[in-house]
Amino acid sequence: MNERTQAIWDWFNGAPLRVLVILLIAVISHMAGHRAINRAIARLAHADLRPGPGTAKRQAERARTIGTVFSSTFNAAVWIIAAGMALGEFGFNLGPVIASAGVIGVALGLGAQTLVRDVLSGIFMLIEDQYGVGDDVHVQDVEGKVERVGLRITQVRDKKGVLWYIRNGEILTVGNKSKK
Repeated sequence: MNERTQAIWDWFNGAPLRVLVILLIAVISHMAGHRAINRAIARLAHADLRPGPGTAKRQAERARTIGTVFSSTFNAAVWIIAAGMALGEFGFNLGPVIASAGVIGVALGLGAQTLVRDVLSGIFMLIEDQYGVGDDVHVQDVEGKVERVGLRITQVRDKKGVLWYIRNGEILTVGNKSKK
């Protein structure tokens, strides 16, 4: 090997190679985690946990919604850890960044209280199976059919055809005419 090729190899054999390995492990972890979550959610969606008429479709929808939450959380964790490790390989001091992230996290937590309340209410609403897509409900001042249930927002179409977006954290009482 000539001198220039040796210099390039020595450079690549350091931090760039380790960063490449970190990114490769992150991609493999991302794909394996996504596949594992999808398989678990598919199994949960088709399991007959609550026997009865009409519960299978609702259970499958709830499982898919919870699966997207798990998948998003897992992907964020994998890529944040990979980015931190990659920055560390280039000599970036992560101590101040982590300390700042804690302070910023507290500030965001205080500023995003309604978002957190909406998501937590959505999770509990799904777990408790208060209502689902296709149910006739009375929520706040809106009476109609549920078109979509998300972690943050529920969409209800009233009898006049108006689609209402209701934040889950604002729902204090629900009347479900479809449940018996």
